[in-house]
Amino acid sequence: MEKTRATIVVVDDSPAMKTVFERGTEDLGVELRLFQSAEDSWAYLERHRPALLFLNIKMPGRDGLTLLRDLRELPLHKDTRVVMISSKDYAQDRTAASALGALEFITKPTPIRVITEVVRKYVKAEPV
Repeated sequence: MEKTRATIVVVDDSPAMKTVFERGTEDLGVELRLFQSAEDSWAYLERHRPALLFLNIKMPGRDGLTLLRDLRELPLHKDTRVVMISSKDYAQDRTAASALGALEFITKPTPIRVITEVVRKYVKAEPV
């Protein structure tokens, strides 16, 4: 029987963060799905529940907090594990994220090792 790899979803419009997530998860045995906007991710997230979801707060169009609020309305995502990412460390964003059930709040620039540690903390990832 083949093992199913845990899926990590990242919604972030930053090309630099795409690289950080690719490098931070490459040896963890997870499937990484990257989306550049809330709109790009919506069709996927309506049908799939990732093991861990990273959402950037500041993005064009719908921001990460609004996306998380919308996802929490779906039965599939009532308790999805979410980590927020932001280049701004605002108390009101941290409070809103926490109220929506976000597990952590990571500020940019984000070291690769931080992504690796957070994924290992919340996902049973198998080293490749």
